[in-house]
Amino acid sequence: RALSFFFREVIGKDIAKNIKAPKQEKKLPVVIPKSDIIKMIDSLKNTKHRILVSLLYSSGLRISEAVRLKVEDISFKDGIGLVKGGKGRKDRHFIISKHLLGEIKEFLNMRHYESPYLFPTKKGHIGARQAEKIVKLAAKKAGIKKRVFAHALRSSFATHLLDKGTDIRIIQELLGHSNLSTTQRYTKVSTKLIKSVKSPLDL
Repeated sequence: RALSFFFREVIGKDIAKNIKAPKQEKKLPVVIPKSDIIKMIDSLKNTKHRILVSLLYSSGLRISEAVRLKVEDISFKDGIGLVKGGKGRKDRHFIISKHLLGEIKEFLNMRHYESPYLFPTKKGHIGARQAEKIVKLAAKKAGIKKRVFAHALRSSFATHLLDKGTDIRIIQELLGHSNLSTTQRYTKVSTKLIKSVKSPLDL
């Protein structure tokens, strides 16, 4: 891009047609085993931290969506939540674990202050960087050696749903992906789907 800009604006020649962009390396999404995620959640004694990690995995939210989540956007009756103005400024619904809803209710009843946010601070809500630190702390406490980050919980959410046979288009909707091809990346890391395919020799 820099070279193209230089030649077009400074030299006065558009050479963009002759420059081939390097192919971007496409890495598979990082997926954490369910047993390790349970260890991460159980390792956290701080209720707010435990709810955050649980929510990232059980709902597949982006970290930016989770930290901005408001209490009013959670339907305790229906067991769903609403992301307002997600990526691409789109609203969408997401699922919430029944067990987690109970924990959230208890957490809200214990709070001695009013805040519209589920994860509040004095100035608003916790930041994405702080939330990322909480996820890494949980992984460290759980004794997980491999690199763990918040987005891996979202990847795990999608892959584990695929393993259970959830329709990929439903997963696409829950993740808020505009293109199905983005969601299909998770089929490449679902070993259960791969194992379910029979070799033509066996057929």
